[in-house]
Amino acid sequence: MSKIDEKLQPVLDEVLRRNAGEAEFHQAVREVLESLGRVVAKHPDYASHALIERICEPERQIIFRVPWVDDAGQVQINRGFRVQFNSALGPYKGGIRFHPSVNLGIVKFLGFEQIFKNALTGMPIGGGKGGSDFNPRGRSDGEIMRFCQAFMTELQRHLGEYTDVPAGDIGVGGREIGYMFGQYKRLTNRYEAGVLTGKGLVYGGSRARTEATGFGLVYFVQQMLATKGATLDGKRVVVSGSGNVAVYAMDKVHQFGGKVMACSDSNGYVVDENGIDLDLIKEIKEVRRERLSEYPRLRGTGAHYIEGGTIWDVPCDIALPCATQNELTGKDATTLIGNGVSVVGEGANMPSTPDAVELFQTNGVMFAPGKAANAGGVATSALEMQQNASRDSWTFDKTEQRLAEIMRSIHDNCAATADEYSAPGNYVLGANIAGFVRVAEAMRSLGVI
Repeated sequence: MSKIDEKLQPVLDEVLRRNAGEAEFHQAVREVLESLGRVVAKHPDYASHALIERICEPERQIIFRVPWVDDAGQVQINRGFRVQFNSALGPYKGGIRFHPSVNLGIVKFLGFEQIFKNALTGMPIGGGKGGSDFNPRGRSDGEIMRFCQAFMTELQRHLGEYTDVPAGDIGVGGREIGYMFGQYKRLTNRYEAGVLTGKGLVYGGSRARTEATGFGLVYFVQQMLATKGATLDGKRVVVSGSGNVAVYAMDKVHQFGGKVMACSDSNGYVVDENGIDLDLIKEIKEVRRERLSEYPRLRGTGAHYIEGGTIWDVPCDIALPCATQNELTGKDATTLIGNGVSVVGEGANMPSTPDAVELFQTNGVMFAPGKAANAGGVATSALEMQQNASRDSWTFDKTEQRLAEIMRSIHDNCAATADEYSAPGNYVLGANIAGFVRVAEAMRSLGVI
């Protein structure tokens, strides 16, 4: 693990003290602070006026009760969260996650990452995140609608297109966004389309938003490979997850000539020697809403399913962790390196543990951190806000072209910043410093607030 500059160690100590038990948040803050020693050495003024301390402290943390009635007529109670972390660059922007693992520490880690991710896009959006410990799996449409309406009944007073603009995340897709937007419209008596992103196309959504995070990840990986004179063509790729990000990452890999060998869900993973059939994955997960264990039966020869275990045992040239935080461990990294992996791109938020990241970097594996590589989703959300504000709707091709341009810009900014701070090829350091400097400059301009 990298050493934190002595000027920044007190900042981390205070974060640990004030946020006890929030391991993921501690991990996210530590990673950023490890990169900032070079910045403070070069620009000591960034250490003044408690600027870094203020970035590490959310502007607002909201926790609320969500009572709702299930199909059996029983009252259920969940807990809702929204952490409005930093608005120096614009309204808070970040997804809502529905998953049993959601707690304040998870939401704070996601919101903290979102600050720098959003800054890297170059768009005028601040950082925030939200969610609930509600588990949508196995619930009926009626139950999900009633939960979303109850959740939005409380959250709506904290939102607005110039205040806070949520989107989807794990467990929150187009269906859930629709139910929440409907309730927001009902309660406020305003058709404020820009208050939520990830909406359906018929009521203000953006083309390519569904595909954006996965597509953007692969665009970033493509740019990394280009610096070595390589392409995705013919590369063996392993993608963890089978949700929205994973599906469209696989889609873009196929478009660029790569071969996806395996993908996973929470129960296990499927390996297909002939290459993953993406249409079949979409049918199983999006239409049938079944588990990946059905894939070999429907696919036939060449495919097999492994229950449990780790997908990172599958040999590949490129690994794309797209499931959840800390899914790829140091042990997994050692296996991947032994099997010849050359590039790792994070489609999820902080899916690689710190020891895994260190192993990749010390063994010459090109590594793209999530705050840079998966920023395409929030960038396209900002494009959706832009279309809503101008009462416009762009074509898929125009939106994807803008996405590709933004991802190239993020890659080049991270690479140039790493070079500037004498760490060529270190995309973690480049992303952290580039994102920090933009936010820090805005905060200095606004005074001590």
